[in-house]
Amino acid sequence: MSRRVLTVPNLVSAIRLGLVPLFLWLLFGNDNPLAAGLLLGGIGATDWVDGYLARRLNQVSELGKMLDPIADRLAITAAVVGGWVAGVLPWPVALALVVRESVIAVGAAIAAWRWQARVEVRYLGKVATFGLYSAIGSFYVYAGFHHAFFIWWAWAVVVPGLILYYAVGAQYFTDVLRARREAQSVSSS
Repeated sequence: MSRRVLTVPNLVSAIRLGLVPLFLWLLFGNDNPLAAGLLLGGIGATDWVDGYLARRLNQVSELGKMLDPIADRLAITAAVVGGWVAGVLPWPVALALVVRESVIAVGAAIAAWRWQARVEVRYLGKVATFGLYSAIGSFYVYAGFHHAFFIWWAWAVVVPGLILYYAVGAQYFTDVLRARREAQSVSSS
């Protein structure tokens, strides 16, 4: 794993991060949930690109392993909280996502701070994130376009997406517990 900063995958992650303020401006500054939803779809569609490029170009880096999940979490947080405030996202969906994200963030922070362990991203977490991007984006598109397909699609994808998201959250919890046990065994040796 490289300590390089200037890599193609890191550039993709940085662009995704840079699009979050544009997303918020489209939602609140321009009052255009349709455009915000389409942009969110683009951000979500490129979620896998940085990881793929990192492996394909042999540019896996420490920065990239941190930047990719930060870009994911920031985009989802902006979409969920922004959608909740703007009335685009149903409050039960928003609340379920905020609770899960908060618990995972606290657990990951504790693991990093107390045991110098990083919770690795799981493939199923990426699948759940992609599904939730699709559902959340569809709620946004529906708010701006009002075509029944988008609201039906949003509900059809968000329910299994949330179930999977919470299941992966439970796996992350076991990862944190494992990091704690490993740290305790090392310190007692």
